[in-house]
Amino acid sequence: MQLFTASEKAFRDFIKEHQPRVYNTALNILQNAEDAEEITQDVFVEAFNKAHTFKGESQVSTWLYRITTNKCIDHLRSKKRKKRFAFLTQLFHESGEPISDASDFVHPGVVAENREKAAILYKAIDQLPETQKVAFLLSETDGLSYAEISEIVGTSVSSIESLLFRARKNLRKILADVYKNNDR
Repeated sequence: MQLFTASEKAFRDFIKEHQPRVYNTALNILQNAEDAEEITQDVFVEAFNKAHTFKGESQVSTWLYRITTNKCIDHLRSKKRKKRFAFLTQLFHESGEPISDASDFVHPGVVAENREKAAILYKAIDQLPETQKVAFLLSETDGLSYAEISEIVGTSVSSIESLLFRARKNLRKILADVYKNNDR
């Protein structure tokens, strides 16, 4: 199945239609606007280069979600490796500015009065294992069904149910600890 012809306009229309969803998914997973923009560009470059591999067995949006989540996971792993192996040298950028911390992230779509709660929630989500984090965000922020998530992640629906159960359980524990510590 041909996603878009060699037409530049067809590809621009494809990007225009799918970019908001790809960017929002990347932003939710990465919790950094610049990284999300970079990943969004990378997703569309890969989609263009690998359009011939799309067989039409799933929806185009599912295919893009899979590319997006894989690129985000790769990015997070790369970031963790850099932090792990060069912690001392990466405390500051070359400019002397501290590296931004994901705990400072607030999604731009959050209303001002809810920003503090959102920051706490995103900090808690960031503590989840990658697979739980991705499944949780695809379910809760993108509103995808278990079947859609299982297709994107490449696992069974029952595995997604289990991941989401554990993610919610872990979030309840993390948030209970946060609020208990804030009451002191």
